[in-house]
Parts: sequence; structure tokens; C-alpha cells
Amino acid sequence: MKSLRNTALGLTLGVAAATTAFADSHAKALTIAIVNNGHMINMQKVAEAYTAETGVALKWVSLEEGVLREQVTSDTATGGGQYDIINIGMQEAPIWGAAGWIEPLNFGADYDVDDILPAMRAGLSADGQLYAAPFYGESSMVMYRGDLADAAGVTIADNDSWDNITAAAAAMHDPENGVYGACLRGKPGWGDNGAFIGTIANSFGAAYLNADMTPAFDTPEFNAAVTMYVNLLQNYGPPGSEGNSFNEILALYNEGKCGLWIDATIAASFLENENVRYAQAPNAGNPVGANWLWAWAMAVPTGSPNSEEAHKFIEWATSKEYVQAVGNHPDFGWGKVPTGQRASTYAIPEFQAAAKFADAELAAINSAAPEATDIKPYVGVQFVAIPEFPEIGTAFGQEMAAALSGAKSVEDALAAAQSAADSILKEAGYY
Repeated sequence: MKSLRNTALGLTLGVAAATTAFADSHAKALTIAIVNNGHMINMQKVAEAYTAETGVALKWVSLEEGVLREQVTSDTATGGGQYDIINIGMQEAPIWGAAGWIEPLNFGADYDVDDILPAMRAGLSADGQLYAAPFYGESSMVMYRGDLADAAGVTIADNDSWDNITAAAAAMHDPENGVYGACLRGKPGWGDNGAFIGTIANSFGAAYLNADMTPAFDTPEFNAAVTMYVNLLQNYGPPGSEGNSFNEILALYNEGKCGLWIDATIAASFLENENVRYAQAPNAGNPVGANWLWAWAMAVPTGSPNSEEAHKFIEWATSKEYVQAVGNHPDFGWGKVPTGQRASTYAIPEFQAAAKFADAELAAINSAAPEATDIKPYVGVQFVAIPEFPEIGTAFGQEMAAALSGAKSVEDALAAAQSAADSILKEAGYY
């Protein structure tokens, strides 16, 4: 598409400049841009052993996911050369790999690439070539307080209806005692509120785009999905939900302030309440696409002066050996290993004993549906696999946050998102 071609031109010029700038600075040091989620933060500690063994120093740049996406996209697209390794996901990896922005990954036989879960490997590849290796993978599911549900006399089933989810949230809602029925993403961003609302829309039979690539935010199904979401959080969510993303809600949950949370399966590794239970994502009649599919993965920007060392580090950090290192680490243990990346992890007895969420997580990953369908005529669950989607999703997320805060009606917010997406897609030459 036009926007990708323009950026690719910038990349070509930028890589030449970056290569010259770093020609004399080849050293055994890597600068790594990571998202500030738990497993990535833990990696900094675990990787001390890697530095001790190899002598490769590691400089970590830890960023909130929205900021990470902006900075990594800008730097990689222009060949800025700030990072040797970057965290990206399934939206970027195939597109950037095909465009030559990131390097192909080819590891030795001991790495066992076939052990990577098929959904993760496919989502991080282009034309069968792996361009980013999954550090951890995830789908989404319901994580709810069983003790609060039991006390309120409610149950939550796999693939439950949104009506029942709302009723369960209402029954557990007790703001006078600091408990909110539902804690859900509201912070604007295509990977923040956009990701979650996108899966709700899918479950209502809506989609981001029509088959002719025109935006589909103006449909009754999308309106019904967003109206339900806004009402649920306005009535039974914590104050200021339009500012909450993964880390904020994780903190609320671990403080005992959430009845239910629907979010990334990886969150289960960090939940501290012993009463948590799990269920597959809700739907409103269309379970296909009701739960998302994502991997936070590691890639090497084209032109990195430390490419060889970067590949070696990624091979180690996404290996079976790394999983064992976390499981046996005195600060972490088997309940904290990165999951959703390798099939072999789920067969480790110590992991099975420590991770009561394992079966629910794997079921969610295996049931996610990134392929195009009649309802969702594009690749991707909570995103669209086109270069322009981050811009569309960012505009959409901002409008949804405005609806959630009460600054706009649902109808006005969706109309604004429709208009923004229409302009972006027309400018890119889709129609």
C-alpha cells in the first residue's frame, strides 16, 4: 500500500545512515526495547546469567505498550538504529518482514522451531519465513473471583452470553467496599481498548472492515457491541476506566478490587488471589473471534550493527532453555514462566502443578480465529493485517474512550471513527 511504500523508502535511506553512524561502535552490547509487562520485566533478571556467560551487555528500554509501539514503529520505519532488538507482535511482524524492515530468523536444530505453537508461528511469519520469535503468546479469557461469584449466587460459563456477564458483574459490584463488578480495558490505543472492543464486536457479528475494505463502524452490530461495553463499565466498572489498560487493571485485581476481568491470558501468571477462576471469552451469538490472538515477540531491525549477537540472544530468550531458567530461578518459579509460545511448556509437570490456568489458556489460544471469515473478511482477530490499521485503530480507540468517559455518545463516537477510517483508507488507495 502507498503508506508502506513511502515508509519503506525512508527505511532504505535511514538504514544507510544508521549503518554509517554505528560502523565504528561494534561492541558486545545490545539495546533492547521491551514492553513493560511482567514477563519482559522478569527477563531482565533472568538474562543476567546470559551476560555472565557470553559477556554481552544488555541495555533495556522498558516502555508502556502504546509508547513502545509508537517509538519502535517510528525508529524501525526510518532506520533510526536505536535498537538491536525490538518487541513487536502479529500485526507488525509479517508486514515488516515482507517489507524488509526486520531480519528473517533462522535458528539451529536445537531451537526446535516446530515446538512453537502453530498459531504463534504462523502469525509471526510471512510466506513461511519467521520474522519474530514469540517470547510469550496469549489469547483472552474471563478471570473472575470465584469467592465473590459464589457469595453473589452467580456462575460464569465458557463462552457465556454478554447478558450473563453483565448480570454477574452487577451481582459482584460492591463499590462501598471497594469492589467493582467488571474491570476492563478503556485506555485508548489499537492494542489497548481497541483490542478488547474489537473482540466484543466480533462476538456481536461485527467487524472493523467490510469485504470491500470500507470501514464498518456504522453498523447496528458495532453499535450494539459498544453500547453494551460502555454500559457495563459505566455501571459496574471502577472510576476512570477510560485510563485503564493491562497494568492498571492487574494492580486493581491484585488489590481485590475486581469481580471479573476479561483480558490477556498471560495475566493469569501474575494474579495473586487464590480464588480466581477462568472461563472462555463471552459471545453474543458468534464465538468466532470472541477471543483475541497475540504474541509479544522479538525481532531484529534491518541494519542493526549488532545483528549476529541480536539473533543469538533471541534464540536463547525464546528457547526451551529459557523456560527452564525461569522455572528454576529462585525469584520466579514455574508459575511465572512465559507461556503461549511452546507446546512443550504445557507438558512440564512442574508447570502443570503451578499453573492452574494452563488448560484454559491453551484452549483459548487454540480456539482463536485469525483467518478471514464471512463476517470478518481479513486476517487478524483484534486487528487487521494491513499497514494502515494502527492509524485506524488509534483513532477508533480515542473515540471509544470518549464514549466511555461520557464526552461523546456511542453514536457520535462511532461516526467519528467511521469518518477517520474512511479518510485513512481512501488516502492509502484501497478505494
